[in-house]
Amino acid sequence: MNVIVSNKYQNMLATLDIDVIKSINGEFEVEDLISQFTNFYFNKMIIDVTAIKGYQNIKNIQKLSVNFDMSKIILLLDDSAMVNSGAYLSQLVSMGIYNFTRNINAVKFLIDNPNSYKDVAQYHNLSGDMTENTKVNYDSFTGSGSGGMRIIGFKNVTAHAGSTSLVYMLKKHLEVAYNAIAIEVDNEDFRYFNDKSLKTTTSLDLSFNIANNPDAEVILIDLNDSNQDNLCNEVIYLIEPGLIKLNKLIRNDKEAFDKLKEKIVVLNKSILNSKDINDFEHETNTKVFFNIPYVDDKKEHEQVLDDFLVALGFSRLNGSGNNKAKLFNIFK
Repeated sequence: MNVIVSNKYQNMLATLDIDVIKSINGEFEVEDLISQFTNFYFNKMIIDVTAIKGYQNIKNIQKLSVNFDMSKIILLLDDSAMVNSGAYLSQLVSMGIYNFTRNINAVKFLIDNPNSYKDVAQYHNLSGDMTENTKVNYDSFTGSGSGGMRIIGFKNVTAHAGSTSLVYMLKKHLEVAYNAIAIEVDNEDFRYFNDKSLKTTTSLDLSFNIANNPDAEVILIDLNDSNQDNLCNEVIYLIEPGLIKLNKLIRNDKEAFDKLKEKIVVLNKSILNSKDINDFEHETNTKVFFNIPYVDDKKEHEQVLDDFLVALGFSRLNGSGNNKAKLFNIFK
């Protein structure tokens, strides 16, 4: 028989087809769990990590490991960047906590097929789990940007407004002066750029991918339909201002522009001039941050993209240029 300790993921854990002898829900001090279950017989204890008060502080998980047989514990992790950071996961392995997952469907599998060290060795940092430098990153990584890292998300408001190509081109412009990373979420369009530095991941694993690039100064994220906006310092909303695209948007959602108030709105693949933009802002009651015309993604450098990035605050790009490259780069 099994025990479930739940909080944020109570409803998901309730769907597990397993024998449960006891289930508690809420947020608990580790000492509370120790007093309740030290002399309580159970097969496995499935713990929603958010049910542990102060779970992002690894020392609280350490208290758990000292008082329980960790081969009987299965941790269901949340999607926060800190919990999914390399430092945090390495510490779990160091404590003998091998059964952890972010996937609710994997919980039942782990009951009958517990992990061994071999299964989680890739998370273990043998050079030292928590160097002083790692502690700084670990303590400051809150999911909204760590230290000097800037995380910018991009979302299409009108259909096919060009977020994927724009993120790709912006990364190329940024890496002239910055350590820049580009990540695509819940899609696989990056593969068509023939650029192995581009990263593709899922919504579930996005925070893990961010945390595993601690040296990046800029992370650009093509969010697609992901709801992981909270991981970004800012989100840029792209509108292709063609008549058909705008009419489709309004017919599908009459409040579309009301939802964009206080947001960073950028016109992309735009043929509007200054007067047109003024009319657009007046009719939609929306402030346009920048107007990007059609640009050629085969070109290594487009000045308008540098201008856009400088407007976002990337001042190192002022006066920078790019070397010419092959036009298509098909055979990279």
